[in-house]
Amino acid sequence: MKTQNIMIVGVGGQGSLLASKLLGRLLLQKGYDIKVSEVHGMSQRGGSVVTYVRFGDKVYSPVIDKGQADYIVSFELLEAARWTEYLKPDGKIVVNTQKISPMPVITGVAEYPQNLVEKMQSAGLKVDAFDALKLAEQAGSSKAVNIVLMGHLSRYFEFTEEEWLEAIEKSVPEKFLELNKTAFQLGRNG
Repeated sequence: MKTQNIMIVGVGGQGSLLASKLLGRLLLQKGYDIKVSEVHGMSQRGGSVVTYVRFGDKVYSPVIDKGQADYIVSFELLEAARWTEYLKPDGKIVVNTQKISPMPVITGVAEYPQNLVEKMQSAGLKVDAFDALKLAEQAGSSKAVNIVLMGHLSRYFEFTEEEWLEAIEKSVPEKFLELNKTAFQLGRNG
C-alpha cells in the first residue's frame, strides 16, 4: 500500500492529540507502519497546531510536505484554509465549520475571513464541511469535537465501525467512553 497522509489541524486545546492517538492506534491495530508527528505550534492558549499521521507498508518520515496530504482534518474553519497548500490535488478537507478567532481578530487588528468554505471550493478543493460542534454538544460535551471529526473521517476508510470503536475504547478514559462512542457515531452518520 502506498503511504497515506493525514494532517490534523486546529487550535490548541481542541483535542488534536487524542484524535491523532486514536487514529494511530487504529492503524497500528490494522498492521500498518505508522508515523505520528509531535504537535507543531502553540498547543495551549489557542495557538495554531498541526499533527501529521502517515501510514502504509513502510513509512520513513513523520513529516508531510506541501502537496502531499490525502486528508486535512480541521477542527476550525480558518485553520482549514491556512493549510490548503499541503493538500494533494485529489485530497479532501474534512472541516468543522466552527470559527475561533485568532489573536489579531480578537484585538481588532484583523477581521475573520468570510465565506471560507465557498472560497476553498471555488479554488477546486474537495471540502466536506459540517458543524461538528453541534454534534459534539448533542453527544454531551463540546469537547468531543475531536471524536466527531474522527467519526466523520471514518466514512472515507474501509475500516469497520467496530474497529474504530475498539480504538476509542483503548484511547479514552472509561468515564468518557459512552460519550465518545456517541460522538463518533454522530460524526460517522452526520
